[in-house]
Order: sequence, then structure tokens, then C-alpha cells
Amino acid sequence: MSPRNAEYDFKWCPGCGDFGVRRALEWALEARTAKYEVPFSNNVIVAGIGCSGNMVHLTEGEQPFGLHGIHGRTLPLAFGVKVARPELNTVVVAGDGDFLSIGAEHIGPQAQRNLDVTCVVMDNGVYGLTKGQSSPTTELGQVTSSTPHGKIETQMFPLKLYMTMGVSYVGSHYSSKPRQLASMIEDAMEHRGFSIVHVQSPCTTYNDTYELLKGNRRKGIPGMAWDVPADHDPTSRQAAVDLLERPGIPLGLVYKDEHPTFEDRQSDLLERANHRTVDQILESYAI
Repeated sequence: MSPRNAEYDFKWCPGCGDFGVRRALEWALEARTAKYEVPFSNNVIVAGIGCSGNMVHLTEGEQPFGLHGIHGRTLPLAFGVKVARPELNTVVVAGDGDFLSIGAEHIGPQAQRNLDVTCVVMDNGVYGLTKGQSSPTTELGQVTSSTPHGKIETQMFPLKLYMTMGVSYVGSHYSSKPRQLASMIEDAMEHRGFSIVHVQSPCTTYNDTYELLKGNRRKGIPGMAWDVPADHDPTSRQAAVDLLERPGIPLGLVYKDEHPTFEDRQSDLLERANHRTVDQILESYAI
């Protein structure tokens, strides 16, 4: 619960990975604001529905603008914000159920536009807010409240999806490493283009994957999370594709491609467009 919103009962379960993501996002926004010496209100957080949506209400310290939208529609809302106010640092916060189910249809268009926004996606493998139903990233066969006999759809692999759709910055990290995560979010905000930081953020109530990610030697669990090798070239698409063929969860920058953003292309188009006055436009309709 946030001290500034004591009248609300918005909160996460004890141990929820979103606490680490919140801290990392706060640090990243603070660092960016100090670097560019701009007001904190230069930042806008756009959230959808789900546990991740509480990020708008639960951030502490100086406040960014916050826009709490509807389920799966964070990217269209962020598009509107960025087109209207391109100077604002626009950050989307969403969960795997929000971003990758009904919201998945919006990833491709924004990747094609290379819209200059940063998305922080918290993946816990279930719909946590609505009591643990299976989500796109839930494993095949997993028993949940909506799949009592096991999930019958195959599991989605978001990092591969982002690469396929042409996202120009693809990062992967873990909520239990907030300092490193903050650095990645800050780097993603610096990237001119469509950036996604996909975060493993375990749900302690419905899908506690901490042990699977970290590993447990006593139980013989090796741990799924591994650091991206220091010699990995994130500017190479092929290297990124090869990296994602390895089993487990990479932690680090997977891919980064610098190319013109939507704003760059729009500015170029406006320079080349044949501008007409209102009178000229009205005159063109005359018979």
C-alpha cells in the first residue's frame, strides 16, 4: 500500500515479484530525471488491468503522470500519449496476461512503427489478480483454476515473439535483481524506438517460480535463469535468435537495433508533404 493513497486497498501479496519491479522502475525514472534535469512529470506510466496495473498507484517518491487504462490496451493508449506529447518519456507497465493475450495484437503494429516507448512486462505465468487462471506463458499441462485437468494450449515464448515481430530492443530480466533491472530499464528508455523489458516476476500465491528460476542445490534444481554471455552481440539478429534457442531464461540484453522511429518518419513525411491552407482545401471541393 502506498502512503499517498492510504484510502485505497491496492496491494500485492507478500513476496510478489512486482515489488522488485516497482523499485527498479522508480530507480530508473529517478536516474533519467536527474540525468536530463527535467521534472518528474516528464514521465508517464501507462498501465492496463491486472496486478501490474497497481504500479501506477504504488510508486513512491515524486510522481510521474499515471494513466490506468483497460485490459490489453496499454499500447494504443501509449501511442496516443506519444503522438500528442512526443517529448514525454512514456512507459508501459503490463503483465503477461494483459500484454500477451488480448494485448498481443498491438505489439506488431507498434514494432512496425518503432514507436519510441518502453514496455516493462511482468511475467508470472498466470492471471494473478483474478485468482490464478492460465495465461499465454503458462506451461502446457499446468493445472490452474481455469485448467483443472491441465492447460491444453502450448506455452508462448515472449522473447521469440518480440524478435519475430520486429521489436527493436528486447531485454530479459528477473524481479529479484532490482539494481540490474533498473539499469536495463534505464537503458531501454534511452533507446530511440520500441523497447520491451520482459521481467520474470513470480506470483507467490498462484505460481511461485522463485526456486525454479534461482535453483536449489539441495533439491537438485539447477535454476532456469542464466546471464547473457559477455561476448554476446546484441546488435546481431542472428546472435539474438541463436541465444533464444538455449533452454531457460536469459538475463540481459538480447537484441538492440537502432533505426528511425515513428516520430522520425512522421517528421520526414511532414517535410515532404504538400501543405495547403484551409482556403485551398475548401477551394478544391468547389464544383
